[in-house]
Amino acid sequence: MTISTHPTRTDSLLRLAMRADAILTGVSGLVGLPLVGWLARVSGTTVAFEKEMAFFFVAYGVVVFGLSLLSSVKAAGMAVIVANVVYTIGAVGLVLWGPFELTTLGVVLTLASGVYTLAFAELQYQGWRRIKA
Repeated sequence: MTISTHPTRTDSLLRLAMRADAILTGVSGLVGLPLVGWLARVSGTTVAFEKEMAFFFVAYGVVVFGLSLLSSVKAAGMAVIVANVVYTIGAVGLVLWGPFELTTLGVVLTLASGVYTLAFAELQYQGWRRIKA
């Protein structure tokens, strides 16, 4: 039997979930930038809204990836979890009470983005719970 003197990393799931979230969100923002006109037409939003969301997604991706590189991700991970839950609530609110007359595709895409963020919040929370103080 071998006894390791190196502590086992208990934050790997949270780091992985944060990085995957950051990359997927950032890439969707980059892909969305040249499509803002089309996205606005098919969803019922505006070009300005779609452009702001695309830039937000890119910035969010960069920030979350940076946070995933911290030596301790426990506090940063909880902040990302909360941000993802807030985004989910905002997506539902946009559909129910938002300023846009969303098309059916707009409703589906908006709610799908909320499901995406809620799924990542859950995965990140499971990783957060595994961290030993």
